[in-house]
Amino acid sequence: MDQGHETEVPLRGMLIDGEIVEASDGATMPSENPTTEARLGALPVATTADVHRAVEAARRASRSWSELPWEERARVLHVYADVLDAHREDLALLDALDAGLPVKSMRADVTSAVAEIRYFAGLASETKGTTFPSGPGAVTFTEFVPYPVVARIVPFNHPIKFAAGKCAAALAAGAPVVIKPGEQTSLSALRLGELVRDVFPAGVYNIVTGPGATVGALLAGHPAVPRVAFTGSVATGARITELGAPYIKHVSLELGGKNPLIVMPDADPADAARGAVGAMNFARSMGQSCGSTSRAFVHGDIYDDFVAHLVEAVAGLKVGDPLDPGTDMGPLAFRAHHNRVLEFIEAGRNDGAKLLYGGGLPTGVNRGFFVEPTVFGNVDMTMRIAREEIFGPVLSVLRWTDYEQMLDDANGLDVGLTGNVWTNDISLALKTARRIESGYITVNGTGRRPSGSPFGGFKQSGIGKESSLDELLSYGRERAVNITLR
Repeated sequence: MDQGHETEVPLRGMLIDGEIVEASDGATMPSENPTTEARLGALPVATTADVHRAVEAARRASRSWSELPWEERARVLHVYADVLDAHREDLALLDALDAGLPVKSMRADVTSAVAEIRYFAGLASETKGTTFPSGPGAVTFTEFVPYPVVARIVPFNHPIKFAAGKCAAALAAGAPVVIKPGEQTSLSALRLGELVRDVFPAGVYNIVTGPGATVGALLAGHPAVPRVAFTGSVATGARITELGAPYIKHVSLELGGKNPLIVMPDADPADAARGAVGAMNFARSMGQSCGSTSRAFVHGDIYDDFVAHLVEAVAGLKVGDPLDPGTDMGPLAFRAHHNRVLEFIEAGRNDGAKLLYGGGLPTGVNRGFFVEPTVFGNVDMTMRIAREEIFGPVLSVLRWTDYEQMLDDANGLDVGLTGNVWTNDISLALKTARRIESGYITVNGTGRRPSGSPFGGFKQSGIGKESSLDELLSYGRERAVNITLR
């Protein structure tokens, strides 16, 4: 491995009220390099007092930030995007070191965050009201009132993209934010705090770090935080909802999925197999994506051809050093997650699924949290690997012949985030897309989303929409004003 893997990153502080600060009690937690299993650095563990200070700073900044003309907020967001773009390489490198994600994918993540920030900067003027007919003696209108504080709690799998981009809508809407990144991959967020501390007025943009069970819970249950937006697991989403319930908080959740990719008998097996590899996000995030289509339902007529092309495509992925620009897949993000994914692979074997490719450590790898891209065939819906979100590079292939039974199986779980259909029949494509109980459907594609398309799940995959006008407007409330004319 490159010698740079052995370099420890200096301790960085949190961004609270415009200042870079350590935890008030000096506590830190280690960050482990998933490629080498060596210590990479440390990050502050925010105390209750630190979280409270960040929330109060945001509340103090709320009035002045929300009263800024939208053009000025948009200008600040564009400066924010410029700073992010100018530091693409060092932020991508930090994520490659800290999360094991391929550096080329992390460059793309910075690009994606920049695009999201600029998109919401352009939408800032949409926080507008309407007027209503009130007769000759009155005027009635509505106005948009931003929340005074938004807590944005994001996961480990796209560190800089989520820490930077997922606060853009709230900021554009006029709401200050307190960001809590995933504790396993917080280093790029802390670096971002250093870079943008002078971009925003003090208190508008705050970053606190530490375990989700403590620091995230403090934010979710803080009585002065009326709006919480969370991306992560179903179980944690349920806990955040519970913590906010006593305060009747506005909570939005983008949660996990066990998403179906449905291949019709008229689809080209080679195209569909390549699409399945792309939609599974093997190469972008090692399958660590809530939108990954980890259940491929393939019609029996083309099952064997599809599987042959799928194994060929997966075998072509290069697993190795995430700093190597030719690497497609690095290690998983942290030790406990690595162990969990390997347990699922063992469960697949024990339940009788046929291991078609992968299933262990790459050849020649003797350290790091690596897992080969793994494909199971002959999977059925009684197996754990078909029912539980693995959040790793494991794809299950299920054979089908009966259309209605296949849809029952595809929809037979409590989650419904994305879905994917492969067919040359547009009528069948639309019919099937309308039958899949998920919030975002792709036909003959790999799940990539254009700017502005609303993203969010059905059932236990979440509440609310992101990356769209809907998200922007969710960070405020509507006030109606009626004036009697004299």
